[in-house]
Amino acid sequence: MWTDEQVENVPPSRQNSAPPTNPSSSSERAGSVYSVSTTIQRQSSDERRYPAGLSPTSSAPPDHPKEVPEAFDEAILRGLCDMDGALPLLADRIKQSVSSCKAVGTFFKARAELEDKYGKALSELCKVSSDAYSRADGKAGTFVDAYQDSLKLQDKMSKSRTRFAYRLGEMAEELFMIAREGERLRKLHRETGMRYQTLLQDSEMAMEKAKVRFDTTAEELERVLVAKEGESIKDSGMRSSMAISSSQTNAGPSGGRRGLGKAINKFKGKGPASMARQEEEVRNRMGVASEAFRKAVQESQTLRQEYFNFQLPKIIRLLKECADEIDLGMQYHLARFAYIYESAVVADGTALTPFGTQPENPGLQAIFEGIDNRTDLKSFMQNYAVARGVPKGPRREGPYDEGYVSSPHFNDQGFGNYWTATGSEEYAIPGIPASTGATFGVDLGEQLARDGSEVPKVVEKCAEAIEEYVGLESMGIYRLSGIASRVQALKQALDRDIENTDVMSEEWSSDINVVASALKLWFRELPEPLLTYGLYHQFIEAARYDNDRLRHIRLHEQVNELPDANYATLKFFLGHLNRIRQNSSVNQMSISNLSIVFGPTLLGAPPEQGGLNLEHMSYQCKAIETILERYHEIFIEEGAESY
Repeated sequence: MWTDEQVENVPPSRQNSAPPTNPSSSSERAGSVYSVSTTIQRQSSDERRYPAGLSPTSSAPPDHPKEVPEAFDEAILRGLCDMDGALPLLADRIKQSVSSCKAVGTFFKARAELEDKYGKALSELCKVSSDAYSRADGKAGTFVDAYQDSLKLQDKMSKSRTRFAYRLGEMAEELFMIAREGERLRKLHRETGMRYQTLLQDSEMAMEKAKVRFDTTAEELERVLVAKEGESIKDSGMRSSMAISSSQTNAGPSGGRRGLGKAINKFKGKGPASMARQEEEVRNRMGVASEAFRKAVQESQTLRQEYFNFQLPKIIRLLKECADEIDLGMQYHLARFAYIYESAVVADGTALTPFGTQPENPGLQAIFEGIDNRTDLKSFMQNYAVARGVPKGPRREGPYDEGYVSSPHFNDQGFGNYWTATGSEEYAIPGIPASTGATFGVDLGEQLARDGSEVPKVVEKCAEAIEEYVGLESMGIYRLSGIASRVQALKQALDRDIENTDVMSEEWSSDINVVASALKLWFRELPEPLLTYGLYHQFIEAARYDNDRLRHIRLHEQVNELPDANYATLKFFLGHLNRIRQNSSVNQMSISNLSIVFGPTLLGAPPEQGGLNLEHMSYQCKAIETILERYHEIFIEEGAESY
């Protein structure tokens, strides 16, 4: 192949240029037209299969590089140059690529219209819904704030979709532009190739015509010589069959023996001078025809070498680059579509559920969880009488001897006299265990006092099972949940008879995630988190310190303030988590992952905050992470060993 510089520097036409090889001298050319023709016929097959200079039977021309550097697509380009139908093949390939490019652009355009319609419709819906609610007789307070915030959030998502539609429209227009440019280049290069092929065919036809004229003149000279020598028709026919080439058989009806016979009759009666002048005239015309044939052969050979050496590789390369540009451009826009589509979906997901704690930008779930129906009801009750007046109802007071009371009484569970008087278990509050050996949902101090142990038995049993049965090396331990039905079955078994429930048995330890999930459930169902409601704000304030050493000291102080039962349980359980995180290279549960799992559980928000405070979640995790990271400094005295 030729480099891009060599191909680009070739002039558009070299019809009048000299052939690449040195021409023979005039003496060598005289009478050698037949050998030239034979040489062209012999070379034509190789030249059509191999560009000149690359034929296996020839050497590279002196003005071409002898070694062609191999590039990425050079092998493909070589193969295309060897094919007879390379130009229509590449033209059809570009046509396919253009059609595909238009199809993708049409899809992007239609998708952009859909996304734009969706974004505008959603934005309009949010606006109309907000205006309609402001005119409706709906709830006020935290509900209306949450509802309006959710509409604003969805309006923000609609704008994101509108931007996505705009970018899709841009990509569609770019693809259509690539398709139009590809069609233009395909037509241009294809017409250039057809023009060079036409020039080559015309030169070959001119060479054939020059050859016919030369053959006709040679035949006429032969007749003059036969007539001059006075040979018989028979002898002259034999000489003609030996001297004249096979191409002379295509001469007119005057050729062959009949022609020679007529030539003898034609020249009868002419004198020697007349015959000499006739011979000289024919020889002159034969020289002119021979020179014209030689020039036609050289011109045809020059055009053929230029076409197969320069123009065909150049056109093939340009067509290949055109096809590559369309294909790569289309692939780029498809990959770009995947990226912006993913970005749009991620933006929607981030808007619905933001990463980390962002009080100024809460997610949709956090917005709706912020609805406080009790506070709204209290505000409504306070404003009801002022806004609408106090409606009259039945008389509350009655004669005491009839059993009426002046006002209802409520027990500790918030139920009125009727529910207290009945004493029916049907109305008992779920989650409050009876005074039995229950384990889940029972106060930590009560459990330890009842069982006479320093650490809850359920924590000891589950931690021992996890450490015994490859729990330390289990991928995602405490992060992956066990089967819910199996977890509930283990919970019921531990609640029913914790002493005789063998957590180490095959029934439970066959899936170690069931044991881990049961232990997490026990911590979640404690009436009060392990780090207590009373110390919650102190732990959060201590976790806010940016200085690692100061944060460690403040958290250490708060740990020492814990009740004895909570301190002992925390020490035992964090010792267990410390052994898990020491195998984090295997189980992938680093200190950070463990703190994310147990932060909100061990350091839960007080009831007045609904048990959930998204603003403090990062500090809850930071507190547990720091305590676990400084486990030995906080819990283990110098020289002592951990559990």
